[in-house]
Amino acid sequence: MLLVSLISYIDRNTLAILAPRILSENHLTAQQYGVIISCFSIAYMVGNPAWGLILDRVGLRRGMAVAVGIWSMAAAAHAWAGGFLSFCVARAVLGAGEGATFPGGLRTVTQTLPVSKRGRGLAIAYSGGSLGAMVTPLIVTPLALRFGWQGAFIATASFGFLWLALWFLVGRHVDSAVVAPAVKSAGGPTWRHPAIWAYVAAYSLGAAPLGMILYYASLYLRARFHYDQAMLGKVLWIPPLGWELSYFFWGFVIDRAGPRFREMLLACTLLSLPFAFMNSLPTGPLVLAGMFIAMFAMAGFLVLSVAWVTRVFPPDHAGLLSGIGAGSWSAVVAVTSPGFGLLFDQANYATAFQLAALFPIAGYAIWWVLQRRCRFL
Repeated sequence: MLLVSLISYIDRNTLAILAPRILSENHLTAQQYGVIISCFSIAYMVGNPAWGLILDRVGLRRGMAVAVGIWSMAAAAHAWAGGFLSFCVARAVLGAGEGATFPGGLRTVTQTLPVSKRGRGLAIAYSGGSLGAMVTPLIVTPLALRFGWQGAFIATASFGFLWLALWFLVGRHVDSAVVAPAVKSAGGPTWRHPAIWAYVAAYSLGAAPLGMILYYASLYLRARFHYDQAMLGKVLWIPPLGWELSYFFWGFVIDRAGPRFREMLLACTLLSLPFAFMNSLPTGPLVLAGMFIAMFAMAGFLVLSVAWVTRVFPPDHAGLLSGIGAGSWSAVVAVTSPGFGLLFDQANYATAFQLAALFPIAGYAIWWVLQRRCRFL
């Protein structure tokens, strides 16, 4: 699961790393790029809960094999995209397939690990995404410089097909190797339950600026500090390192300190506040350091909200719960990306960062209010 989430983020972030070059060669604006991102995000939003239901019913082995096959073909198809519409279609199919990534990871954790180890298990399964965001510039940049951006898409898509061969061997008994049997319950997650909306708020709003950093960091560093493609490949692993460390840090804290979610989410909120002043930092290294801290803070919302909601509902709904969280986050990214793109076209970076910094505050506030209602149910 770590490996498949790593591959999924390599496939989705290849476009972000190569965005300055692709936008220039295909005469696309940052706002059009934002719409292309939204196409991925909308399909990903729908795909997450859909795959969550599928995996809960048909099992991990078959479901993940189909999903990875779909998105690997879509990733390769980017190499033949030549304009706005074709990129939109390729991104939409990629997003639809990648919707299985985190439902698969959470489903694996809840059906194979006892509660006392699920915080760290969740960190391992989900951390492939942040690790993928780290290694993508290191992998994609030399490929693009040597074989062109089209060759980079074909090369990264091949990782998914290699994973399928590995999955055929090691995933053979994954659906029968259940250490912690699912607890059947009539009281599953419904949209009427305040815990669902609390979870959605913390997950989607708290971590919303992650999307801005992932998809717009290359454009920002290129525009403000004139980083070329080679330089971007050398430095864009730094912000996702904060994301990677955050998963393991909070996973360890959850297992050791117990369910003190109010204090931990408040800490993440406070750490995210300096993101509003990112455009005031005078140098590229300081901006990269600021993005590192921001990703550490905002990734905390992901792992903490998932750990919280899986204690509210029984584990037989894990795939659906993960899908709801990731889908809601993708919905927020889909809605906000074109607006951030327009602000970037206007070089109004300060406003973009200030608006993005409001999302974690709103996410924590809504979660805090709604989780209090859960105590009385």
